[in-house]
Amino acid sequence: MKRLLLLVLLALLSLAATGQTVSYLGVRQDIIVDVRTPAEFRAGHIANAVNIPLDRLGSGIHAIPGIKKNSHILLYCRSGRRSAIARDTLIKQGFLYVQDGGGMTALEPQLKACSTLRC
Repeated sequence: MKRLLLLVLLALLSLAATGQTVSYLGVRQDIIVDVRTPAEFRAGHIANAVNIPLDRLGSGIHAIPGIKKNSHILLYCRSGRRSAIARDTLIKQGFLYVQDGGGMTALEPQLKACSTLRC
């Protein structure tokens, strides 16, 4: 659990340092969550994504500072199977705006960088 918290905090510090946010299908995302394993994440991931493996998502999502039930959360994995399960998990926990981005390689070209004023 300590390792998971450290990974989440490091990813959030990286996100804060760049100040970069993205939109997906026209919606600005508050956080991008990679639900793959830590080894898969280390092998490559979408910039500014936070790694919370699917088997730790239920508790791990609450470790993210500032996460709220109305935060816009974008999920992805390798093929889309785990991210679909993750979406259902978060919706059952009461999160309102959860999008399943599917597989990483299909998702990445669909992300649009937001400026400070608009997406």
